[in-house]
Amino acid sequence: MKRAYCCSRQPGFTLIELMIAVAIVAILAAVAMPAYRDYVLRGNVPEATAGLGQGRVVMEQWFQDNRTYVGAPCPANGRNFDFACVTTATTFTITATGKGSMAGFSYTIDQNNRRGSATPWGNGATCWITRRGEAC
Repeated sequence: MKRAYCCSRQPGFTLIELMIAVAIVAILAAVAMPAYRDYVLRGNVPEATAGLGQGRVVMEQWFQDNRTYVGAPCPANGRNFDFACVTTATTFTITATGKGSMAGFSYTIDQNNRRGSATPWGNGATCWITRRGEAC
């Protein structure tokens, strides 16, 4: 004699269980994505600060050889930052301006090693802001 399985439970997840799992994943993603974005931005900042540091060394070497900053080579543009130099006989300013995902970031250095920054994380008149919440 055959048994009728009219009301037996099938293994699997209920719709409520799946909805709860999706909600948990959405909450975790909402928390993790901004933190990950800041992490990626922080990882791109050294391109600017390293370029400015190297540019300053090149400017000082040029000045030692030529007694002027005029004509000194400017750092090459990078993947995330464009570099621009403004020189006179006795002064220079190198600016790294963000592009692409780094748009809105700007870092500067001059002949007196004065550093400045303008970032979405804050502005630094005397330092380079390299992470959210940082101050001079």
